[in-house]
Amino acid sequence: MTADRLFDIANLIALLGWIALAFAPLARDRLVLAARVIGVALALTYAGLLIGSIVGGGMSEGGGFTSLEGITALFARPEAVLVGWVHYLAFDLWVGSWAVEDAGKRGVPHWAMVPVLFLTLMAGPIGLLIYLAARAGLSRRKHLA
Repeated sequence: MTADRLFDIANLIALLGWIALAFAPLARDRLVLAARVIGVALALTYAGLLIGSIVGGGMSEGGGFTSLEGITALFARPEAVLVGWVHYLAFDLWVGSWAVEDAGKRGVPHWAMVPVLFLTLMAGPIGLLIYLAARAGLSRRKHLA
């Protein structure tokens, strides 16, 4: 299977997980679990792609993790970019599922989670930071009331 085809499939599968999280209030436990199963499937895909790249000699010449130049060289090939992209898909979806689960336990309204989910999907760490800030603000407000 080509890297382009794997990219399309991984994106579609990840999107299903994000849709499940968007509809979490309908059946939070089941839909968070569905997103996590998809996250694990993406993590397994990532592991397979990474191992295949290393074992198959797919590492770019001069590539490595100890310098910016080495990282740039690692991502010089589309297959390596695919490995990195699937990494993002798996991790961001897992963070989104954790945030939705945590929000349910803490009474954060789901409407407040929709922008958090979008930001986590598009810019993972920013979505996480916004959720943590909102959660802290809501906790502080509960203690003051």
